[in-house]
Amino acid sequence: MQPLTREVILFADRIRSMLGLHWLVLFGAIIASWVALYAMAIPQELREASRLFGSEFWVSLCAITPDLAGFTRVTLMWLLMSTAMMLPTALPAFAAYDDLTQSGAETDFHMLAVGFIAVWAGFALVASGLQMALFHYELVSSFGDSRSLWLSALLLAIAGLYQFTDMKEACLSKCRAPLTFFMQYWGETPVRLGVRLGATCLGCCWALMLLAFVGGVMSLAFMGLATLIMILEKLPEIGRWISRPLGFTLIGASGFVALTGL
Repeated sequence: MQPLTREVILFADRIRSMLGLHWLVLFGAIIASWVALYAMAIPQELREASRLFGSEFWVSLCAITPDLAGFTRVTLMWLLMSTAMMLPTALPAFAAYDDLTQSGAETDFHMLAVGFIAVWAGFALVASGLQMALFHYELVSSFGDSRSLWLSALLLAIAGLYQFTDMKEACLSKCRAPLTFFMQYWGETPVRLGVRLGATCLGCCWALMLLAFVGGVMSLAFMGLATLIMILEKLPEIGRWISRPLGFTLIGASGFVALTGL
């Protein structure tokens, strides 16, 4: 059998294995999160003109500016962002866990996902609190983008320098070898495994996620680009060519912002 044919067959088998109810629920959560974020990002004038959603609650939910929405809805917005952006980056890990299920191991896919999302719910609480504080001190706009070139430069520098840390490398190494990760902690409950997986993912991505304050918290372009970068960075054959150049790029961008004020 030719190598290309073998790869096509393996890819087809993988697609077929992702048609179970648990996968459909996972993909549904990702799609629903992106749809909700898109709805929130629609200009207020367009929402008022179209009245696509019809529910006063949904309209108020879409008003995610800190002064109008308050802490609870800003937290929900960050949770939606985390779900939309981080679940796709963890798909290889979920697939590896599902392979263990197919091999006869005792697993619980749903509880693994619950543990994973719980970690990012905690991140959403911290990030929303940070956004509220920055908004209070007028360092970010009502839409979450930085009003301070020094804040932008600082966040870019932190994200860039973090790319070269041992913590980043340790977390990435686990994300790039999910089967080894699960075997290492196999004696733990699925929820605890999910929390470990979420914490490892958080260790990889927290600094890049905070760049939302530079790119704009409600910027779909930023969210899409950041998601793509984080997905690629976790792939073994591609990620090792991305991490350090990305770090240099972010540090360079920090210096550029600090020097030019752009």
